[in-house]
Amino acid sequence: MTYTFDPLVPRPIDRPTEVCGPLSDLDDAKIFAAPEDPAERPAWRAKLTEWREDARRRHAYTGAAYERPQATWAATCHTVAQVWLWDELLYSFEDHRFTPERFLADARDRFGGLDAVVLWHAYPVIGLDDRNQWDFYRDVPGLTELVETLHQEGLHVFVDYNPWDVGTRRGADDLTELAALVQDLRADGVFLDTLKKAEPDFVERLEAARPGIVLEGESKLPVERIEDHTASWAQFFADSPVPGVLRAHWYERRHMQHHVRRWHRDHSEELQSAWLNGVGVMVWEVVFGVWVGWSRRDAATVRRMVTLQRAAADLLLEGEWTPLAELPPEAEAAGVYASRWQLNDRTLWTLVNRGDTDYHGPLPGTDLLGGVPARGIGATVEGWRPDLPELHHDPDARFPHRIATRIRPQRTTGVPDADAVVVPAGPYVLTVRYRARETGMYQGAPYVDEWKPLPPRLHDARTLQREGELTTAVAVGATEVTNAQFAEFVAATGFRPTYPHRFLERPGTPDEPVTYVDLDDARAYCAWRGGRLPTEDEWQLAGETGGLRRGTPAVWNWTESEHTDGRTRFVMLKGGGDYAAEGSEWYVEGGVKAPDYTVKLLLPGLGLARAATVGFRCAWEVTA
Repeated sequence: MTYTFDPLVPRPIDRPTEVCGPLSDLDDAKIFAAPEDPAERPAWRAKLTEWREDARRRHAYTGAAYERPQATWAATCHTVAQVWLWDELLYSFEDHRFTPERFLADARDRFGGLDAVVLWHAYPVIGLDDRNQWDFYRDVPGLTELVETLHQEGLHVFVDYNPWDVGTRRGADDLTELAALVQDLRADGVFLDTLKKAEPDFVERLEAARPGIVLEGESKLPVERIEDHTASWAQFFADSPVPGVLRAHWYERRHMQHHVRRWHRDHSEELQSAWLNGVGVMVWEVVFGVWVGWSRRDAATVRRMVTLQRAAADLLLEGEWTPLAELPPEAEAAGVYASRWQLNDRTLWTLVNRGDTDYHGPLPGTDLLGGVPARGIGATVEGWRPDLPELHHDPDARFPHRIATRIRPQRTTGVPDADAVVVPAGPYVLTVRYRARETGMYQGAPYVDEWKPLPPRLHDARTLQREGELTTAVAVGATEVTNAQFAEFVAATGFRPTYPHRFLERPGTPDEPVTYVDLDDARAYCAWRGGRLPTEDEWQLAGETGGLRRGTPAVWNWTESEHTDGRTRFVMLKGGGDYAAEGSEWYVEGGVKAPDYTVKLLLPGLGLARAATVGFRCAWEVTA
């Protein structure tokens, strides 16, 4: 799985396909490249129509999956958000509850509302212990109620399927587990992580379990499987300079595609392609814990686009579609292109401006949006006029930066353990090792900000330098807190977590490191001892003296290095552990680690951070 990938530079397989040669050669296209010469476009459109008729005949296309009453919603699902269950818009760590009202209000304000969500659940936390992908759904208190609330608000809900999860605890086979999950949650769709398609028996089993279930793969869907997959991602699809046509949507107008470029900070090209093709977009602002938020310009473009797509749904599905319809010469000279959609006496022109200057010149029909802004979209109509809210363009294309900040530890007043390892006050420089993952580390996106000068090979070991200064000496516990010690604390204080789910779920022997405790549980114990958790730097400095001892079994250690950027909570783990999930590089890495090794762990809520493989040790500030 180790590979080098630069998502900002299209791979050969992502580039548009020239419309030439035998018709069957066009089956592998992602986007059909468009001719730059307007005189060639009528023949180009004719060739596309000929290909569609030929391909449908060769693949015995019926379109039956699109006639299922429970699945017709997919054809108008123009905006779907991929959201981590514990995104701080959707979940409150302070109140220990889901906050769909906050998440949906933000989506309405910035994007014009959503049609669906993918509730992302396990990766990149899975592999920390033996919990499998089903556990990371099944073990979430209130998840069924969250799905029901989203349904009541008019959204459809996708769950995520990870076919690579083969090394955690085994239950029933994947199809049985997934079928039961979609039934119990009343899920409307399944996102096929890392897959282009599901096999026919997979489709049949899920359809039997949840009639009308929508399956959406991660990349180019083979032509023959458009028959039974009503949606697909258009991930990293590169368009031609003159906007082209999406192959799958041209083949079947009811097949919904969602353009997605997860690491990009400029989404104008995929938005323009979606607008001209009558398809949708994936809004993905937190990619596995990394903030890649959308600019005000691109969010406003989504709001304009989906509002009109909802108003003109019948035109986009049933009308006669003319890609690259002829415009006044002034428009094309300015980089403006259009699709025309005609149904009876109504016409919609969807327009895009590839240029860097706003266009206010001649256009067909009645202008709905006040011209076509630079890198934006426009619309005109003939024979009708939809009732629309104000749809202002926002030219602000700046990236909305977020900075992750540490939640600072409390001062300590207690007496350290006699054998604690003392780290002296003063400046320090550390080399930290970690594995390159999509989570990044402290700040920024791993596919953007950490490229110095080349993109990382995903899953390779990498290093970074950390500098800091301890204002006081810190004594770090030489040993981890044991089950016996934690039980003494509980007996003495009557401690009960605010949210007790999974608390001390499987206690071990008295001398083993205590596990099934989360950050707040560990903090409470250390505070009772007059201490606190060590930061990851303090842990590493103490560990590099050779004085820290590991319990049996070896477990990861919590640190007082919790961070938030307002959307994602994460913490740095140290030490490694005996447990290691095998069979996929997408798992959290296992094994005992040297003191310089760090794992960035995204924090789940509602007790799911309590794991069989994570314990802690305490630290004390030494003032004398």
